[in-house]
Amino acid sequence: MSAASEARQDDGRDRDMEGRARSARPRDGLGRPLPYGAHGVERQPEGVVRTPEETVAEAQALLDAGKPFHAHEVFEDAWKSGPEDERALWRGLAQLAVGLTHAARGNVTGGARLLRRGAGGTAEWSALTGRERPYGMDLGELGAWARGVAAAVEREGTAIDARESAPRLAGPGS
Repeated sequence: MSAASEARQDDGRDRDMEGRARSARPRDGLGRPLPYGAHGVERQPEGVVRTPEETVAEAQALLDAGKPFHAHEVFEDAWKSGPEDERALWRGLAQLAVGLTHAARGNVTGGARLLRRGAGGTAEWSALTGRERPYGMDLGELGAWARGVAAAVEREGTAIDARESAPRLAGPGS
């Protein structure tokens, strides 16, 4: 039994050890809840403070494994713990990852919308800061990737393979 499930409250709601609402249900690789007792994938720990380079590397490993929901959580940690002037960057990257998640789940409209929102957010951050390649990431290339995937899911109208569609965040040796 996990610590999260041990923290389940008498009111029937799952709570973490601090009493915050948090589902203890296992999840699949795309973050969808599974029935209690089912075998799911290991959850991404939340609230981890990483360097930007560690964030990019961890998110890339998760994207390569077909786990964009988990990559979204890594970017969300950077968004919440990073310097104020970079929060819009990490938020935009989190939106790209969760957009890929929705597109892989078959949510065509939501996936496309989030992919475009993330592309717009990272482009806006880049224009405001003058930084086009933070931490080895080519934001223009990521934006083009996101818009391309958004157009493809709308055109096809079906779920995509998250692993096959995952972006390359940074070039080799970045």
